[in-house]
Amino acid sequence: MAAEKWVYMVTAQTPTNIAVIKYWGKRDEVRILPVNDSISVTLDPDHLCTVTTVAVSPSFDRDRMWLNGKEISLSGSRYQNCLREIRGRGGEVEDKEKGIKIEKKDWEKLHLHIASHNNFPTAAGLASSAAGFACLVFSLAKLMNVDEDASHLSAIARQGSGSACRSLFGGFVKWEMGSKEDGSDSVAVQLADEKHWNDLVIIIAVVSSRQKETSSTSGMRESVETSLLLQNRAKEVVPKRILQMEEAIKNRDFASFTQLSCADSNQFHAVCLDTSPPIFYMNDTSHRIISLVEKWNRSEGTPQVAYTFDAGPNAVLIARNRKVAVQLLQGLLYYFPPKSDTDMKSYVVGDKSILKEAGLDGENSVENLQPPPEIKDNIGSQDQKGEVSYFICTKPGRGPVVLPDQTQALLDPETGLPK
Repeated sequence: MAAEKWVYMVTAQTPTNIAVIKYWGKRDEVRILPVNDSISVTLDPDHLCTVTTVAVSPSFDRDRMWLNGKEISLSGSRYQNCLREIRGRGGEVEDKEKGIKIEKKDWEKLHLHIASHNNFPTAAGLASSAAGFACLVFSLAKLMNVDEDASHLSAIARQGSGSACRSLFGGFVKWEMGSKEDGSDSVAVQLADEKHWNDLVIIIAVVSSRQKETSSTSGMRESVETSLLLQNRAKEVVPKRILQMEEAIKNRDFASFTQLSCADSNQFHAVCLDTSPPIFYMNDTSHRIISLVEKWNRSEGTPQVAYTFDAGPNAVLIARNRKVAVQLLQGLLYYFPPKSDTDMKSYVVGDKSILKEAGLDGENSVENLQPPPEIKDNIGSQDQKGEVSYFICTKPGRGPVVLPDQTQALLDPETGLPK
């Protein structure tokens, strides 16, 4: 390792994911080993992602990290476990142009600077920790020339945040709970890539971007300790649903996919209610969105939209195709219009092209919307302004990538400090 001052950096982008068969409950709190398998859809990183820059330099005197511009402590066991595991696997790195040569043994002595940014609210039930820890592990593996495949890396990311292991792949991903005590077989595997079922369109209703009252970590612990429903779910219900969901994804069977997604989301929230003291992640707006989707699906005779809610009130709605997604957005905006001072382009974000297709890119377009004809029952009048903060339109997306463009780096290439 040359003694002169240099900074060596890598920047990566990693998607978030939404579970359609839920992970809730750990059998090992330290290693983060789950009580059941889970399956998720990776979301398009163009709309929901974490970008992380990692840097190494002999001039750094300690490990440091900045999240969304603020320095945070790396002393927590989850960060330390990920850093220890990845350092232990570091390979040789050479950059002849910069005169950098790092031996395997050097990684134990060299310090790191890490800067991470989410393009969506942190800790609001949109799996920001999943994208964050996956991006940390992926970017460090690239920086340190770690010779491991995505499944092996997923076992390291899992030790930061359980759901993070599923963000190491695009498309449809299964986290296998494994059976070994050391957790070496508790890894993520890809069931199908993002192109396999590219008809699907996903609309997320961000009901609240505030931090949750009960964190997922403490909520899970309390459910494992007090909910009899969770024990039955993990042993009897989920193993069958996993097999059925794998089949539904393989065959692009939207009716089965919807039935399983909705049932599993509802059971997860039933487990939260069965916990002592009970945990309330959904709110009245969440329930009204479920009612809207259920009534629409019933009126059509075949499911058009699946819904799933993680540990928060935000609705993730999966439409069977683009045409259905346009109708869905029109219905959502009829019942949950923006406040009068809100610009439509900041109320519907992500893939904004859907606004034009829905006839919602002009003046007063929301006021001209008609109530969805298929929903005869009143699920609420059009006075629910402000109940939804904004909508994100997206689709299944790819896994992590390195960003070679230095202008996207979050750290200064000369100092290794945030730009």
